[in-house]
Amino acid sequence: MDWNRLRIFQTVAENGSFTRAGDILELSQSAVSRQIAALEKSLGVVLFHRHSRGLLLTEQGEVLYRATREVSAKLAMTEAQIVDSRDRPSGPLTITTTLAFGSVWLTPRIRAFHALYPDIIVTLLTSDNMLDLAMREADVAIRMKEPTEPDLIRRHLMTIHWHIYAAPDYLAHFGPIETIDDLARQRLIIYGQGPLADIADPEWLIARSGDPRAEGRIVLESNNVYCLRQAAESGLGIAALPDYVAWGSRQLQRVLPELQGPPFNAYFTYAEELRYSKRIGVFRDFLLNEVANWRF
Repeated sequence: MDWNRLRIFQTVAENGSFTRAGDILELSQSAVSRQIAALEKSLGVVLFHRHSRGLLLTEQGEVLYRATREVSAKLAMTEAQIVDSRDRPSGPLTITTTLAFGSVWLTPRIRAFHALYPDIIVTLLTSDNMLDLAMREADVAIRMKEPTEPDLIRRHLMTIHWHIYAAPDYLAHFGPIETIDDLARQRLIIYGQGPLADIADPEWLIARSGDPRAEGRIVLESNNVYCLRQAAESGLGIAALPDYVAWGSRQLQRVLPELQGPPFNAYFTYAEELRYSKRIGVFRDFLLNEVANWRF
C-alpha cells in the first residue's frame, strides 16, 4: 500500500468529502478521487459509501482508517522524539484545555513562555470535549478532572475554588450583599449541565439562595463558565465562578469572600511516550512556576 494514498485516504475519511480533503492537501478534487479509486482497486475493496450528503466509510474502510490513524500517531510520536533529541527545546507543541481556562488563564501567559522558548511553536486547542492524547490529537492537556487512562502521565497543577462575583453596577442597584441571607433576593446566573457538572456541584449557589427557581430569580443558565463571566460583567446578576474564570476581570468583584463552592483539581497530562520530551518538560515547569506565583 502506497503511503501517500493512505495519507489521502485518512484525510478523506476524517472530512467525509473529496473536496474538503483536497483543500487541506492542496490537491484537486479529481486528483483525490483518482487516488482513492486506485487504492480501492489495489486492495480489491470499496472503502467509501458515496451518497449525496458525503462519504461514509465501509466496514473495510473503518478497518483501514483505524490502522492509518495508529500509524500516523506513531509517526508523529517518532518525529517528536527526534525533535526533542536536540539540545534546545524546539518544534511544535499542541496544548488542549477547556475553553474558559485556555481563553482566560492560559493565553495571557503564552507570551512569557514564548519569550523563554522562542523555538517552540505553540498550538492551543480550546474545547470542553477531551481530545485523545494517545492518538496525538494533542501533545499535552490541562484537564479539570483527573485522567483515568492508564497510559497517561498526570501531574496535579492547581486546586480551583469557586466564589461569587458581581459587577459594581449590579451591586449598586440590587446590593449590598453582606450576609448569606442577602442571596435570597438576588438574580442568579447559574452553571447548567456542562463538563464541570461531573466534578463539582453546579447548584451550590442555588442551595444558598432560597428558592430562586420558583421565584423566577434565575436570569440565565449556561453550560459555559466564560458565558457566565460575561453575563455577570454586564450586570445581569450574580454568578458563582471558578476563580480562574474571574481572574483578570476589572468589571467583577468578589461577593461574600468567605463563602466558596466545592473545589476541584486541574491536571497537567500527556502520553507516556512523551515522558522525556524537552518541550513538554519545560512547558510543565513553566506552568508550575506560574501557578506558584499566581495570587487571586
